[in-house]
Parts: sequence; structure tokens; C-alpha cells
Amino acid sequence: MPGERFFNDDPVDGSADAPDLLGRQQYARHAVELLHQVREQSESGVLALIGPWGSGKSSVLQMTIQHLKNTVGATNTTRWSVAELNPWMYSDLESLTLALFSEIRAALPSGNQWSELRGKIGAFGQSISPLGKLTGLLGLDSSELINHVADRIAGDTSASAAKHTAEAALRQAALPVLMIMDDLDRLTPEELLVVFKLIRLVGHLPNVYYLISFDEQTLLDVLKRTDLVGSNDQRAQEFLEKLIQVRLDLPAFRDRDITAMTNRLLNSLLDSHQVSMTPDQERRFSEAYFRHLQDRLRTPRSIKRYFGQAGATLGSLAGEVDIVDFLIVTFLRTSEPGAYRMLGRHRAELTGTSTDPALHRDSRPGEHAERWKERLRQAGVAQDNLDGMLALLALLFPAVQQAVGNGSDPRATARRRGIGSQDYFDRYIVFTVPADDLPEAVFQQALAQLASGAEGDEAAQLLARLRDDTHRIVRRIDQLRADGIPVPAAALLQAMADNYGQLTAEPEVMGILGSDRRLRSLTPGLLLDLPPDQRPAAVTAMAATYDGAVLATRTLHSATNPDDTASEHVTTTEPWAAQARDALTGRLAEHLTPAAGRPASDITEQDDTLIWMWRHTDPTSLRTWLRDRLDHGWELLPLLAALIPPQQFPFPLIDNDTWAGLDAMFTHADLYTRLTPHLNTSPDTTPPTDHHQTKILQALRDRRPDQPQATPTTPETS
Repeated sequence: MPGERFFNDDPVDGSADAPDLLGRQQYARHAVELLHQVREQSESGVLALIGPWGSGKSSVLQMTIQHLKNTVGATNTTRWSVAELNPWMYSDLESLTLALFSEIRAALPSGNQWSELRGKIGAFGQSISPLGKLTGLLGLDSSELINHVADRIAGDTSASAAKHTAEAALRQAALPVLMIMDDLDRLTPEELLVVFKLIRLVGHLPNVYYLISFDEQTLLDVLKRTDLVGSNDQRAQEFLEKLIQVRLDLPAFRDRDITAMTNRLLNSLLDSHQVSMTPDQERRFSEAYFRHLQDRLRTPRSIKRYFGQAGATLGSLAGEVDIVDFLIVTFLRTSEPGAYRMLGRHRAELTGTSTDPALHRDSRPGEHAERWKERLRQAGVAQDNLDGMLALLALLFPAVQQAVGNGSDPRATARRRGIGSQDYFDRYIVFTVPADDLPEAVFQQALAQLASGAEGDEAAQLLARLRDDTHRIVRRIDQLRADGIPVPAAALLQAMADNYGQLTAEPEVMGILGSDRRLRSLTPGLLLDLPPDQRPAAVTAMAATYDGAVLATRTLHSATNPDDTASEHVTTTEPWAAQARDALTGRLAEHLTPAAGRPASDITEQDDTLIWMWRHTDPTSLRTWLRDRLDHGWELLPLLAALIPPQQFPFPLIDNDTWAGLDAMFTHADLYTRLTPHLNTSPDTTPPTDHHQTKILQALRDRRPDQPQATPTTPETS
């Protein structure tokens, strides 16, 4: 219902602007009939409307007032006058007494025929009130105050006489007046006794009736803090019963009423934000609601407050988060704020990104669950609510679900944009999509722009995030692919190649997984998403730049060697792979053309990387290219010094991977043949002065095959 009022806690009166949605009109009519019956049997009385906080007492009072104003009793044609007195505004009996008489006077009908009655009631109030109170409450100036003093001195100043006069006038007028006093349970003990004294003694007047409202248990607790009652439960109950003639216990808010109101407000919330629930979301919310939320949302006020808070923060998050996770988190925020604040403190553990080794050690069954319970206790969750709160957290976070002994699916959490995903957690905490994140609409529009080739602001935002938030963007793209949603693979490969050398995102997984490796985890799948006849062109386009050529080489190698260990290079015999390999080989050679004109000792780090990449593509053509360079000016030992990085203790200078790479680039036989004079320390060979070159030679000696070395020959030129 678009017209639902989430943020209005004012009582309703059953009118079109404030309709009765809980069916309390019938009870209000019952209260009116009781008032008529009490009046027929007693010239004054006190009725109490009793119900828990937030159960709708004030609304019933307002509907009762409307019925009194618009209807008459079955045996009495006189309408009631209604006055409302807020005891919170007065801290002492004198002020409250004068306010009572002022409200009674104000409730009387206008016209000269009622002026005498108003005067007598006012005189009674003035006779029992100090002049200072008259001045403050009636706003008398000094001259008026002097006149009141003179009247009291000259006239009958007896309070008893004034009361008798007022009582006689009230009986003669036969006009019933109902004094409404709401929320008495919110008074202090001293203020409460003042109100009761006023009702029981001073305000016990003919045709003046009282309808008070309160939460009984709260009121009894307040009474037990007074010296008059003390901490005695029975005495407090007896004191209350002595004051009240008729109890009006508010009808229970039944489970079906709670469910009906919840469904109405939930549907209104979803409709107003144009959000819908899938069957799976309906199942998850039903589980959360009926098992945990319903017991905590027992009054109309608590339900309205809950959905009001949801409506206040859903606006910018509609479509950006999982609606069920959002509703559960909203419940935590409104009903268990300590637990809600706790989420931020344990973000890493809750999203599965913590580097704490203690979390990954074996533990006794239930140990992790007990740790979460202890955290909830420290967050202020009551003992009776611990199990329910833990179950709610398990609905949100796979880590907690695992802790309580159930299976978990982190990918499903990310798929629904749940708070348990590291990529969406912050949205639930800051109530919007953070500036360093991409809204779903922007993300989708960016992909559409890349697919069409008409890049706009959204695509520019995506590429910026690809550079500085690589991990999250890659995961989101991969999630679409896992869900079977097409993505513009060729355009994404090109964009990733163009930005490969500009990645600035911090590493993840304990600092091990860098942004470049994260990107490389996606590109082989994107390449294979393309039809085979489009793959060679995509690889060629990627390799247009130095950095792109590196990414293209790694992508092609991983796509054609899925286990990454079967071969050092592209081994598939599929035609597309051969075409891509040949095209990529040509690109690599083009990028290395400037290096061919420089000494081997002057090749750059980029050149070095491209040579290593080339061996993944086509080691045969690389060997031919290197032999040609060695035959036309390059020296092998300086080249090896450039290709093999200095030793990183405790790793060997030439490990197994490097050894295999050298075989792919030179073949071991050719390598040892060319270096025989250096390895055998021939007197005709000048030893290297570079310490790194010396260590390379020693490492090669340590790796030398057992068979005798071949006699040095002229290196092959073909």
C-alpha cells in the first residue's frame, strides 16, 4: 500500500486520514458503553485502559473520544465533554490541580449558560492553589494578582466551601466530563503519586470521570519505588485496585494480527521501493521471521518502528543488496544495536577474509559457536535471545553457519549480494553504495557500453575500478559467468590487456594474491567464452602493447593448458590455438625488435618478461630467434644474467622452473655447448667480473648432466 505511514507514530482515530487497521473501533465503542454504564451507576469514576507499550492504547483513546463526541448513550441524550490532561507537564500537586480545573473549564460548552459553572470550577481551583502557581499558570500580571489577593481576603477563602459550590454546580449541570490521562507509566514515582492523589482526593467531583492508560507491569514497578508502597508486589497491586473501578484490558495482539500487519507493511515497503522477492527470498525471510523476528515484534509500535527503519534506509540500496539480508540487518540495528555494531568489528571473520590462523585450526565441536555466543553476550544480547541471534547471524554469514555446524556456500552469498560477501558487506553498514564501489545499474551499463563499443562514463568508471579494485570487479564478472549471464568477453579481454600494467589494487589472501594474478584467473575463461573463430583475433588485439602481450601470453597458455603443468607451452592441436599462437608470436617478435639492436646486457625488464612469455607460446620459434641474436652480437652469459634474477634466499638460483625454462629457450645441450669455455674455466676464456654471472655459472655446473660434455663447436645458425 503506497499510502502506508511508516514514520508516523501518532495515535489513529479511525478517520480516513488515520484509519483503524487493527480493528480497534469495536473495542472503543465498548469503552464508550462502559462509560455510560458507570455514569448511570456512579457520579464519578476511574477507568483504566491497560496494555503494553506500543500496543495501541493511545489510538483506542482517540477513537473513544471520537465516539463520545459523535454518539449518545442508550439512556442518556447528553453528549460528553472531553478534556485531556498531560501530567508530564506538571511536577507538583498544586500545578497539576490548577491544570485539571483549567482543562475541565475548557471542555465545557461555550455560551453564557455555562459561564457560571466555569466560574465556580475556576474559583475552586484558585482557592486551593498558591498565588504563585496562579501567576505562572494563568499568566496574571501584577494588577490582576493584587485583585486575586483582595478577593481572597474579602471573600470566603474556604477551599471546602469552594469545592461544595463547584460540586453543586456540576450536579445541577448534569454534563458528564471525561478527563483523559495517557502514559501514566512514564512518570517518576513522585509524579505518579501526585496524579493518584489528584484523582482520588481533589479531583473526585460529580460528573467528572477519568480514563487513564498505562502498561500495568511498568506502573507497578514505578509504584514499588515509592515510600508509600515500597517493594511489596501485593501492596502495589492493591494500591492500584483501590484507585481503579473498571479495567479495560486492551485485546491481545494475536499472532494472526501480527502476521497480517507485518505482511501489509512488508508489501507496502517492497511496492514503494519497486522491489520484489524471489521464491527463495520469501523462504529465507519466512524462516527468519517465524523462527526469530516474530517473538521480538509483538506490538503495533515495534512492527511500525521496524518497517519505518527499513523504509528510511532502503531507498539507495534497493536493487543493490539482498532484501532479506537487509531486513535482518535492519532488525539487528533497531532491536540489538550492540550486535549490529559488533558486525563491523568482526568484518574479516564474517566475510571469510580473516588472516588469523587460529580461525583455521581444528577445534572441538561447538567451540566456534560458543565464541560467537560470548561475543553476543558482550554486545548486550540477553541470555534468552542468544540462540535466536546466533541463528540469524548464520542466515547472513557462511562463517557463522559453518560455526554452528551447518554447511555454507560463500558463492551463493555473493550471488545474492549478501552482507556475508566481502564485496557487498559495506553497503549494509553505510546504507548506500560506497563511492569506491559500482552500483549494479552502472556495472550493467558499463558492460553494455563495452559490448557495443560506444564507451561512456559508466565504462570509464568500470575501468577505473578494474585498476584500483581489481579483485572485486573480477569476482563480479566471474559471478555473472557462473550464473550463465553473457558478458562482452572480447571487449573485457581488450580492456584488461590495456590496463594490465596499471593495476594498483592491494593484494588479498594474506598478501599472496596480487591483482595481476586475480586478473589472470579470469582471462582464460573469457577467451574460451568466445567462439573458436574469434579467439585468435582477441589474442592478437590483446597483444598490441607490451603489457597486453604478457597478459595475452599467460591467457593463451592457461586456456590451452588448464592444469598449468601439462606443458610449458601451447600444446593443443585445435586450429584456433595454432592461429592464436602464430599471431601472438609475431606480436612478441615485434615488441622485441628494439631489444635486438642493443647489447644483451642492456635488455629491459619488459624485454626480459616478453622472452619468458614467448617460451609459453612457441619455444621452437623462440630458440630460433635467440640463436639468431646470439649469432649476431648478443653474448650468452650477460643474457642469462638478465633472464635469471638474483638468488632469493633460501631458494636456489636456478630452480626446477627456471631449469625447464632454459631448456625451452636454448635446450640444455646447446646451453652447455655454448658455455663450455666458461664452465670448464678454459685459460683462453676471461672469467666474468660480474658476481651474478659467476653464480650463474656455478649453478649450471651444479646442474651439469653426468655424461661428458661435447667438444665445443660452432653454434648452430639455423
